Amino acid sequence: MIDETLKQANEMMDKSITAAQEDFAGIRTGRATPGLYNKVMVMYYGSPTPLQQLAQFATPDARTLLITPFDTSALRDIEKALSDSEVGANPSNDGKVIRVVMPELTEERRKEYVKIVRGKAEDARISVRNARRKAKEAMDKLVKDKNSEVSEDDGARGEKELDALTKKHIETIDDMLKRKEAELLAV
Repeated sequence: MIDETLKQANEMMDKSITAAQEDFAGIRTGRATPGLYNKVMVMYYGSPTPLQQLAQFATPDARTLLITPFDTSALRDIEKALSDSEVGANPSNDGKVIRVVMPELTEERRKEYVKIVRGKAEDARISVRNARRKAKEAMDKLVKDKNSEVSEDDGARGEKELDALTKKHIETIDDMLKRKEAELLAV
């Protein structure tokens, strides 16, 4: 029972880290990467569709991103979705390909991005701590339940394992944050 609770907590914490990685990928660093547009949805025949399903990406140089739609009739819709996204780059098309040139990041804008990244990292930490709290409550309930076969020693062992799991996941988030901050502040 305790092991099952720990397994569920680990899965929830892993999902928090995955979500943080996706959020970090969506924050630009001065380099053009397809990850910047991971969360962009395009209205394609009346339904919102992820951009990755509608186009192919190429990066000919560090600041340019070429987006080639699989269906050229979606070119205008893709361009509109790119313009409306929060990335801060203006797309232009030549009838077949959309070219997005990333402007240079000012120091002020870099610091703004660092604040955003720190906020996303804190959200991920909170999510990990919430998973810990839920697992701890479940274990406490198992220990208090007279009908369960979980002893107080098992509960204490489970809590130690849960704390180690939480610490490991929070350290992973902190490492990701350090790397992203360094990437953002590098000129």
